[in-house]
Amino acid sequence: MIDKLAAHFATHETAAYLVGGYVRDWLISAKPGHDIDLAVPGEAEAVAKGIASEFGGTTVPLSPSHGVIRVVVPRDPGHVDGDEIDEIDTPWVIDIGGSTDGRNIEDNLVRRDFTINAMAIPLADWRSQDAVIDPFGGRSDLAAKTIRAVSSTAFQDDPGRLLRAVRLAGQLKFRIEPDTSKAIAANAHLLADVSPERVREEFLKILSLDGAKGQLEVLDHFGLFKLVVPELQSAKGVDQPNMHYWDVWGHTMHAVEAAELVTKGHQNSPIYSCVPWTPDSEAHFNRHATDGHTRRTVLKLAALFHDVAKPQTKTQDATGRTRFFGHSEQGAEIAANRLSQLRVGSKGIDMVGKMVEQHLRPTNMKNGEEWPTNRAIYRYFRDLGDVAIDTLYLCLADYLGAKGPNLVHEDWRNHARMVGHILHIGTSEPVSPTTTRLITGHDLMTHFKLQPGPEIGVVLERVEEARAAGEIETKEQALEMAFNALKNAAGQPLDGAHSGSN
Repeated sequence: MIDKLAAHFATHETAAYLVGGYVRDWLISAKPGHDIDLAVPGEAEAVAKGIASEFGGTTVPLSPSHGVIRVVVPRDPGHVDGDEIDEIDTPWVIDIGGSTDGRNIEDNLVRRDFTINAMAIPLADWRSQDAVIDPFGGRSDLAAKTIRAVSSTAFQDDPGRLLRAVRLAGQLKFRIEPDTSKAIAANAHLLADVSPERVREEFLKILSLDGAKGQLEVLDHFGLFKLVVPELQSAKGVDQPNMHYWDVWGHTMHAVEAAELVTKGHQNSPIYSCVPWTPDSEAHFNRHATDGHTRRTVLKLAALFHDVAKPQTKTQDATGRTRFFGHSEQGAEIAANRLSQLRVGSKGIDMVGKMVEQHLRPTNMKNGEEWPTNRAIYRYFRDLGDVAIDTLYLCLADYLGAKGPNLVHEDWRNHARMVGHILHIGTSEPVSPTTTRLITGHDLMTHFKLQPGPEIGVVLERVEEARAAGEIETKEQALEMAFNALKNAAGQPLDGAHSGSN
């Protein structure tokens, strides 16, 4: 695509420069993404329309006030390398910034965020590192793995850079240099002026990174986290029963960390090798869920909110035992409200809300030391639907986040085995709610001469639970059970024949 763009501008005898993250990633030999930033003289809109016309793309006004137009160009499957075949659906995104006031490329770069993003290279010479234009020492900061603001007003000029600094540091494993750190802390309050959509985009990117816990703690250190999720500030210092090693805040942070780690496979670890994990598990958590992010990221988001209501629900009973009655249900409401304000997609809000509401259920399905019954597992998968699997892994993360250094390996192994049992039974036939029913409502109405009514649904559900428990297997057995259930409910003989006589 870069070669095509270079040829395009050469044909039109127009100067253009590669700028921003693409240059940065190219210089550190990282695999560049599909986002390309270009700086051009003149009006960006005219240039963008020319590129869109030549390459079959569409234009999107990205930031008209700053003269930036986006061009989205579908990728050509015929020119995708073998190792990129899974990426053919990812389009090229070309952001074009123009200048109509006679500014040169250095004037463009001085308005950028960080030195490592304030480099440019003429598009015509893009394969030559000697051609890199670097007025602010970006290459030196790349070598030193340092995030440094280009100017002292970088965050006042664009407060969205406050989150971007932390995200880049986590993404690249760089440090934020001291003066830039001071500037972030001093200007943290400006984040309130940033659009919710942009805050959501940067925050979810931070959460998606490996080592998300550390980046959340950096956000908190700078005073940014309280502006993104203010409801969690009251979790600090809230003590918990002895089964918890940390207070609610510490537990929350470690639960996010554990949610990340329980979805990374066995890792040759005595702890994580206990986690039920197969290629199907990997595929599940790699699937897109909401706002361009995977189920793995949404699981970490649920871990962040799973105990958000503990501070306001904390009580002590007559024996002095600490309780948090209703924290799951209240937490689901708080999570939904906050995520709505952050403009998270409706699917993501629903997923997180359901996981927060039901995060205790897998453990509560046990009967003393006995593992959950098939009936209980069937009900669990029926009720949680799309997030049944995800909530099991939240349960694992919650356990690890509670025990911390006090983790007893044998107890953890038993807990993980119990979760693995629920997962195995719940995703196997015939327990899965997606299995074809043995009998239908039409069967009941025809066989027993019934009129439509709520009792039919109740009977069908009892039949499916019995099937899940392995108590019945055939349609005849299902009709027999339905006959008895209907007879007991009605307290009188049925008009239809006894199922056993057919």
